[in-house]
Amino acid sequence: MLVGFATASSAQTTPSDSTVNQLLGKYKFGEGSPVAEVNVVLENGVLMMNSSAGASTLEKTAEDVYVITQFQGTAKFTRDENKKVIGVTILAMGYELVGKKEPSSSFYLAAKRVGLSTPLVK
Repeated sequence: MLVGFATASSAQTTPSDSTVNQLLGKYKFGEGSPVAEVNVVLENGVLMMNSSAGASTLEKTAEDVYVITQFQGTAKFTRDENKKVIGVTILAMGYELVGKKEPSSSFYLAAKRVGLSTPLVK
């Protein structure tokens, strides 16, 4: 029973959903936004969102909807008609930020420039 509890609790913190990889990348916000961009990454198996405002874990609450735990907000990822992730809408700290996802190749190159040894997206 203890093993089952440990497995269940780790499943809550480690994303196992195959769609998680589709969320990874850089999202840019419009001119004048309080945050210019966010990066969604996997760090030690935990889905994270990083920006100039800080870093936060993301906890799934519904399909394509995540709680931004450190900022008491939500991130809802948007998809096109082909089910490809194309953006994110963030509601946090009184702001609504709508961002567009950058192409994967530019995010991968930026990750390599800052010294990440493994590709975050393909």
